[in-house]
Amino acid sequence: MSAAPASVLFVCLGNICRSPLAEGVFRSVIEARGFGDQVLVDSAGTGGWHQGSAPDPRSIAIAARHGIDIAGQKARKFRPDDFERFDLILGMDRSNADDLRALAPAQAKNRVHLFLEYANGRTGEVPDPYYGGPDGFADVYRMIRDASGALADRLGWRASAPLRGQASSMM
Repeated sequence: MSAAPASVLFVCLGNICRSPLAEGVFRSVIEARGFGDQVLVDSAGTGGWHQGSAPDPRSIAIAARHGIDIAGQKARKFRPDDFERFDLILGMDRSNADDLRALAPAQAKNRVHLFLEYANGRTGEVPDPYYGGPDGFADVYRMIRDASGALADRLGWRASAPLRGQASSMM
């Protein structure tokens, strides 16, 4: 991608665990770097089961523990017009990315990527913590936090000083 995207969409299965957490964490990273008002950041799910629901309480809790408020987000299903609205569409796992590529018109297929691979070049997926305990959400938070910093770096949104420790929110 030659120019930094003006819009980034994170996508998981139901839009209540991973993608709302990624939306909140990435937004806090770019806000801390001074780019928050220049980028549209959103999240969606490939399925619509939870449409209109708040994120999973465990995602809200792990985000809040790190100073990020995602409680006001509402789950939504990915829509075909998202291919027009977003420059970069990042699936949390291979199944999400494959589903998105299958839906994508030819001119939008190159906008769909696997989040961890695109962000930091590492093979891997963000696992769905839904059926696990709080430790799974903490692990997912760390993966998303690391990948969000790497994504911001890759897209050219570098901090004037290296970020250390926890993501903070300016909300």
